Amino acid sequence: MQPMVWITVLSFLVTLGLILWRPRGINEAIPATIGALIVILSGSVSLTDLGIIAETISGAAITIMATIVMAIVLESFGFFNWVAEKLAEKANGSGIRLFWYVNLLCFLMTLFFNNDGSILITTPILVMLLNNMGLKNHQKIPYLLSGALIATASSAPIGVSNIVNLIALKIVHMSLYLHTAMMFVPATLGLLLLTWLLFLRFRKVLPKTVPTKITGRSLPSYHPLKPSPLKHGSEKERSRFMRNVLLFVFSVRVSLFVASFLSIPVSLMAVIGSLVLLGWRWAYLKISPTDMLKKTPWYIIVFAFSMYVIIYGLNNIGLTDWLIQFMRPMVSGSLLNASVMMGVLLSVLSNIFNNHPALMVGTLTLMNMKLSLLELKIAYLANVIGSDMGSLLLPMGTLATLMWMHIVRKGKVMISWWQYIKITVVVIPPATLFTLVVLYYWVYWLFGGVLQG
Repeated sequence: MQPMVWITVLSFLVTLGLILWRPRGINEAIPATIGALIVILSGSVSLTDLGIIAETISGAAITIMATIVMAIVLESFGFFNWVAEKLAEKANGSGIRLFWYVNLLCFLMTLFFNNDGSILITTPILVMLLNNMGLKNHQKIPYLLSGALIATASSAPIGVSNIVNLIALKIVHMSLYLHTAMMFVPATLGLLLLTWLLFLRFRKVLPKTVPTKITGRSLPSYHPLKPSPLKHGSEKERSRFMRNVLLFVFSVRVSLFVASFLSIPVSLMAVIGSLVLLGWRWAYLKISPTDMLKKTPWYIIVFAFSMYVIIYGLNNIGLTDWLIQFMRPMVSGSLLNASVMMGVLLSVLSNIFNNHPALMVGTLTLMNMKLSLLELKIAYLANVIGSDMGSLLLPMGTLATLMWMHIVRKGKVMISWWQYIKITVVVIPPATLFTLVVLYYWVYWLFGGVLQG
């Protein structure tokens, strides 16, 4: 047993280090895959385990990939360029109004797509917008940093906005509908508090006025998606088309929750929605869907599967058993303790080890703690809050934040880790604790009697 334990632990630590460091810009799926192969060869994960892992992540992976395909199609329509222009127009020359609109945009982008997609698509557009407005470096940071924090934390209200959340949902056997019913209100209130705290922290730096027009419409060359904007006869016609596209995306998003409520596979509805949108683009732009084979980031599936293999190996060698002994006295008997303590634990683990493995470990631990149904649900949701919001204290807490720092630096906006932490240390802990407490009261008030019965 001893060599297998050491090999599994070292594989996890080395893999994590390479993912966070990314020497020479290496794709995070490569070290994750190598680490997973070593864990399998060590014997801590069996072939039977691999089948369980594949079954667990398949639905989540399909749903997320279908969502990303929809985002790529929208980029082909020039949708996000249009959004950037409308953002400047709605701000109407007010730097403060622009701040609130930026955060609203990032919130909606994550809800309609996912947190990583929100960061990858929205950040370059915001960089372009702010650069064209002629703002100074210190004036750009409030918009970009607050947008990144809100975009990442916004994956908490609905489980479908984050692949790890979807995998965790499968592990605890919770439907997307129930997750949203229990989580949307407390997580959204927490996001409102987080946004308000960010505004209070940045209000002296925010410019009072900003230009009402942006000087260019082309996306920066480093944008991850290459658009082919549509040509419209008039601005009114263009806006009408974009609104129709937006209504379709919204209807697809709603269909996921209807499907969850009716016990229809969520992934099926996501795939249908993406196929319809691909057909729409084919008819409108004459672009064959085959380009998705090259543009879609398939490595996300490999990364998610490989990380789960490594975490499953840690589970099999006894890591979750140790966590159970450590956490059970803290969460048993008090629903408020279950919410706060598990949320704090996941926040700490996420900032040390990254939120992807942290949430998987935390969820596997919960499944073996023999909690009551209500304790399990609250503790799981607290895990999600810690993973999605509490993880933002340090830049290495989430891959989305690391990607964001890379993108803004490519856009010539300089922000150091210290500048980042000076902001997050003031806003993330109170927002996370507030959300965890509200979660307890909301779930107990709304579902306590039903779940206990």
